[in-house]
Amino acid sequence: MISFLNLSRLHKQVIAATADLILLPVTFCLAIWLRHDGLSSWLLHQYGLLIVAAPFISIPIFIRLGLYRAVIRFIDHKIVYVVVLGVTLSVITLGAIGTFTQTAGYSRAVFGIYWVSAILYVAASRFLARGYLLRVSGIVGVVPVAIYGAGQAGTQLASALRAGNEYLPVAFIDDKKELQKATIAGIKVFDAEDLPNLIARYKVKEILLAMPSLSKLQQKHILDKLEPLKVKIKVTPPIKSLINGELRVQDIREVEIEDLLGRDPVEPNPELISACIVDKSVMVTGAGGSIGSELCRQIIRQRPSRLILLEMSEYGLYAIEQELSELQRNIGFNIELLPFLGSVLETEKCARIMRTFSVETVYHAAAYKHVPLVEHNPIEGIRNNVFGTLSVAKAAMASGVKSFVLISTDKAVRPTNVMGSTKRFAELILQAFSRVQGKSPSKTRFCMVRFGNVLGSSGSVVPLFRKQIMAGGPITLTHPEITRYFMTIPEAAQLVLQAGAMGQGGDVFVLDMGEPVKIIDLAKRMVHLSGLEVLSDLTPDGTIEINHVGLRPGEKLYEELLIGENVEGTEHPLIMRAQEVEIPWAILEDLLAKLEDACAAFEYEDIRALLLRTVAEYSPQCGIEDFIWRAKHRITGADAGDVMLH
Repeated sequence: MISFLNLSRLHKQVIAATADLILLPVTFCLAIWLRHDGLSSWLLHQYGLLIVAAPFISIPIFIRLGLYRAVIRFIDHKIVYVVVLGVTLSVITLGAIGTFTQTAGYSRAVFGIYWVSAILYVAASRFLARGYLLRVSGIVGVVPVAIYGAGQAGTQLASALRAGNEYLPVAFIDDKKELQKATIAGIKVFDAEDLPNLIARYKVKEILLAMPSLSKLQQKHILDKLEPLKVKIKVTPPIKSLINGELRVQDIREVEIEDLLGRDPVEPNPELISACIVDKSVMVTGAGGSIGSELCRQIIRQRPSRLILLEMSEYGLYAIEQELSELQRNIGFNIELLPFLGSVLETEKCARIMRTFSVETVYHAAAYKHVPLVEHNPIEGIRNNVFGTLSVAKAAMASGVKSFVLISTDKAVRPTNVMGSTKRFAELILQAFSRVQGKSPSKTRFCMVRFGNVLGSSGSVVPLFRKQIMAGGPITLTHPEITRYFMTIPEAAQLVLQAGAMGQGGDVFVLDMGEPVKIIDLAKRMVHLSGLEVLSDLTPDGTIEINHVGLRPGEKLYEELLIGENVEGTEHPLIMRAQEVEIPWAILEDLLAKLEDACAAFEYEDIRALLLRTVAEYSPQCGIEDFIWRAKHRITGADAGDVMLH
């Protein structure tokens, strides 16, 4: 039988047609026998022409209707319509032949009985063959799966799975009592409480969650219930993400952290999200980065008159420009795209771009963000994050830009690292510029938007954990108590665009990130939902080990979004406005001049002291980690704490 499965499609079609060639005449003889209560040689002689003609008329009709093109293992109820139509046409043709050729009277009842018998034979033979072949094929490397959700999406998914050779749906799971114990598309529906028995009985390897209309919170409740089963879980995307409304095998994906967070993104306010973009000339710095590129995708859907991309990475700029051009073609827009290679430190270049193309809105996403890398390269972090922001902000004011939005971070709140302190420094610069401009009608409106970790960004912990799990472990975790806020990139970008429209000048906006997530719990859940177990004293049979490697330079256990308690709501439920301490421009300008001199002279101790003086909440977690400085002073790990300046 396994060798039969390996036959070509043509050979299988020939076998099916040959079976019909033999069994359709037998079926016609059965109809004669049922009508006349027997089968004599006289009756065979009388109906002989029709008995012989039956397969030669039916088979061409079946071929024309595509009956033999259907893959037997994956047929469904729709084939019954084809069978009924094909048999009906063949019986009508046989009746016509009988009318023109009969030498003796034919019984009309024979044709009626043959019509019913042929339909039963053709349909039943296909479904019986399907059941047997599915059982046999289940032995040959096909993964037995249970589908959670017996509705339309689940049924579509079962049909799609049967059309391939990777998965074999063996059971439906549904929480609706009225569906339980029913059989849909040949698959029985069970209660979720039956899953442990089903997994053992059918050797279920994966559970596919086929309920795309569920909210994230509802989906999270189901995942919480499935996690203890230690079976690999996959999910389907939301129904609005399915292009044609039908579920396909390629729509199934791994469980992502957003599925575990259980938060549904708030629909954007159309007026807010378009206020600074529609029919305007918009510029995005750091356009090739994780946040910058998503901002560009969402901006272009709001139909700006022009979108200017500024990026240091040649490949990053090329990739986003190509993607946006393709996106434009797909949605039928014709927006002027201008990709510029360059750095935000080039003040004159930035100003010339803004003036030449009448830029009205700037989204400043260019920054170095990886905490340990900036800790080891503090001068470059300061140049890009602090002086880069200073440069592009000056260019914006000189060019009459109306709105300037800085992408900030939760690491700017009571920072323990250079990266966080540079982002808070950048916030202070924009706050000071807002006050310097006063209430001039031509002033640039500066605002800042803080949020935590975005899922899927470069360096994100989730893809790292998944890669480590696929490799068999171990998962590397810096500390068992470390927690982080998480948000999806599209949601963060949407909120940035909306917050930018609400800025009055010097505003620090904070996004509601939900509840913080304990990273070790996240790692364990990812292991369990991959069908594996964590190796520990309590579970010695586990296969994935979690190793704690210690906090990295500058890293802190808990992130915060607010420095003080002075915060107020806005017209958007997920955006708050924080009132933070400011430094007057006269003082800040002097500190910037000293910081620039210290960076030029590679005076790391002075740099640390100036950061501490400017960002009052900065509390370094480690000593100076710059590679050059450490090599020069031959600082050992034990000595590093002695050079922390407070």
